[in-house]
Amino acid sequence: MDMTTLLWNGALTVAAGFFGVMSFLVKDKIAKIDAIDKTLTDTRVEVARDNVTKAEVQNLERHIDARFNRLEEKIDRLIETR
Repeated sequence: MDMTTLLWNGALTVAAGFFGVMSFLVKDKIAKIDAIDKTLTDTRVEVARDNVTKAEVQNLERHIDARFNRLEEKIDRLIETR
């Protein structure tokens, strides 16, 4: 074996080792990204399930205001009749 072949085989071995390590690291990072993506999706589902929308709050506010207005009218009528 001449020196060129020996150097070439050494360079290929180092390159293969480098790509092997890099593929392991990339695989690990992809697994972590997938776990974070799943957590984010679960969080979005929880937020959508547990929190109310602005429209729902406004609808509830209108309903409460209407009830208080009716109570005010009844109290005013009671005061006027006395």
